[in-house]
Amino acid sequence: MGQDQTKQQIEKGLQLYQSNQTEKALQVWMKVLEKSSDLVGRFRVLGCLVTAHSEMGRYKEMLKFAVVQIDTARELEDANFLLESYLNLARSNEKLCEFHKTISYCKTCLGLPGTRAGAQLGGQVSLSMGNAFLGLSLFQKALESFEKALRYAHNNDDAMLECRVCCSLGSFYAQVKDYEKALFFPCKAAELVNDYGKGWSLKYRAMSQYHMAVAYRLLGHLGSAMECCEESMKIALQHGDRPLQALCLLCFADIHRNRGDLELGQLKLHCLSESIYRSKGLHRELRAHVVRFHECVEETELYCGLCGESIGEKNSRLQALPCSHIFHLRCLQNNGTRSCPNCRRSSMKPGFV
Repeated sequence: MGQDQTKQQIEKGLQLYQSNQTEKALQVWMKVLEKSSDLVGRFRVLGCLVTAHSEMGRYKEMLKFAVVQIDTARELEDANFLLESYLNLARSNEKLCEFHKTISYCKTCLGLPGTRAGAQLGGQVSLSMGNAFLGLSLFQKALESFEKALRYAHNNDDAMLECRVCCSLGSFYAQVKDYEKALFFPCKAAELVNDYGKGWSLKYRAMSQYHMAVAYRLLGHLGSAMECCEESMKIALQHGDRPLQALCLLCFADIHRNRGDLELGQLKLHCLSESIYRSKGLHRELRAHVVRFHECVEETELYCGLCGESIGEKNSRLQALPCSHIFHLRCLQNNGTRSCPNCRRSSMKPGFV
């Protein structure tokens, strides 16, 4: 496979990936990797594979392709290619929580002579280093790295980098319990998405919405937190972003815990997990969550004792009886009995229904 054909196949894979046909895109890129003799093309397709596996949460695969990319960069004998591959290696280790390795590879990036580290990629290196310092709870060093990354973004008019840094700063301030700033920075990221993000991946909107949800929850604004988390989860489900799906599930659980409606939280988690496993075709896991969902419905009695339908799946008028059992209003009106169909208590007053 020559240079022109390699470029065409890489572009074909990108189009498939952007249309959410991830597995087909991976197949196209793997064929390029197997058949192409063009080293630059191989380097580029390895970068695509690193990014795709990162967004799918397959971090060990991400690391594997980053290592191969470094070998390819060495064959090319180009310092800029080597810089990019070391940055991907740093990111891979960051995702695997190997934070000391992340910092080491970032320092290697910054020490490479004659590269773009001072301009295009320097901010991304600083951002990755900041995330690693934050993972190690080295807050002062993390803040210094984030501020450095933000300066790179402003000096180079890189709104996409600024958006990512703002999300990381949101996470930083959430950990140091400055919740107003924890909300300010992801809100700034959301503004950047609205102003400049027409050609960006939706993942930037999803990322900002997730960090806003966390901050709103910490501030006690649970309604706003739920709205942001639902928006983030919707995008994550559309694009198969499994790591973000997992973060949203945890955020949903925290919101329901703060509200005190733990049973409803469990129902929502099982329902969302069912959607995720259904989209992935993982039938065993899907079946387990469907069963658990219905068990939770039974345990919490969230169904009408007359028609048997789950309560809350459709917009229906409900009636709570003095004995605390809940039914569809239409079912009670059609039933005609003066006692509760569940416990048979004669607690229904004349004209109650």
